[in-house]
Amino acid sequence: MAARPRSYPRGGILLGLALSLFAAGAAAEVPLKPDHPTRYVVRHGDTLWDIAGRFLHEPWRWGEIWQANPDIGDPDLIYPGDVLVLTWVDGEPRIGRAGGGMRTVKLTPRVRVEALDRAIPVVPANVIAPFLSQAYVLDKVEMDAAPYVVGFPEEHIVAGLADSIYVRTIATGEVDSFDIIRPGPAYVDPDTEEVLGYEAAYVANAELERPGDPARLRIERSEVEVAVGDRLIPANESEPLRRLEPRAAPSGLRGRIIGVLNGVTQIGQYNVVVLNRGSADGVASGHVFAVYQGGEERPDDVKGGLADWRNWRDESPLNAEFWYDKYRVVDWHDGRPGEDTPVPPHVVARKPVATYVAPYERSGLLLVFRAFPRVSFALVMDAQRPMKVLDSVGAPET
Repeated sequence: MAARPRSYPRGGILLGLALSLFAAGAAAEVPLKPDHPTRYVVRHGDTLWDIAGRFLHEPWRWGEIWQANPDIGDPDLIYPGDVLVLTWVDGEPRIGRAGGGMRTVKLTPRVRVEALDRAIPVVPANVIAPFLSQAYVLDKVEMDAAPYVVGFPEEHIVAGLADSIYVRTIATGEVDSFDIIRPGPAYVDPDTEEVLGYEAAYVANAELERPGDPARLRIERSEVEVAVGDRLIPANESEPLRRLEPRAAPSGLRGRIIGVLNGVTQIGQYNVVVLNRGSADGVASGHVFAVYQGGEERPDDVKGGLADWRNWRDESPLNAEFWYDKYRVVDWHDGRPGEDTPVPPHVVARKPVATYVAPYERSGLLLVFRAFPRVSFALVMDAQRPMKVLDSVGAPET
């Protein structure tokens, strides 16, 4: 085992690594945390993101320092009970599995919905599992073209488990399993006001009994009751996401949070958010975005004279200037070219005397786990402060 190299600055250890994902001779600097462990025992409930976060400031870059050993049967996976050891080889960090000889392992992240004694996932699998198979985004063309529930054999208003439904139109029996979804509100781009797609909630699963117009299907699973107007799409038969490789989002790509699933208002860790960028914009599962807050105009009380050290003691709620000096009261006009039409005198617009633009500050990290053409779903992995809809996202600075 090579000797540990000389000490590095307190702010982190920056190591030049020759990486297979770069051209020959290229190198990257990966900052290790100052308090990183040298040995860690994998436990039930761990995720690869959390383990990587014990070693790195930037957990999504773990693939740059953890490398696979071809002598191991499945080198991409680690399991509860594995002992991971950090060492240095030729001045570069390596993660190895202790016991039975050193075996370096590449912690290529995988998401699996499976028993705890199996390989650990990159993120809490139970958090995103419902959104992998039971959440959809459809564009208007897809929604209009989808077969839809038109009625029921019995005179019901809605249908539940084991009930039959009539659907227009399923002409053939090539597909025999369908997810029933309910169209919801539109996702609208806040900058262009363009409709990016429509939220569609999972309602039930149904098996085809007889094709036709109308076709007849039987409900096999149900989250809520099926109603006339619900749409059908071929069942999502793909297994839950088996491979998720975190990496920085494309440089220069910018977007916004336009929604949050499950109806929360203050967005925090492990909430699922909707971004106004999708596969058509180059977004793919595994992309990591940083969330940024700022960019808004704020009052400059110093330049505006409100924070003058000479008179701050005189300010109080009893002083009229306390309430009004911060703003200049001006008549409001309708702004039409060539016209100057003030509204009634009691309607005024208050504008700060002096302002500045707040710098953008990073408030969290998102990991995209499902991308649709115009929008994508992302899991909040880290939250330094509460986030909100319309916050900006972009590639994380390293």
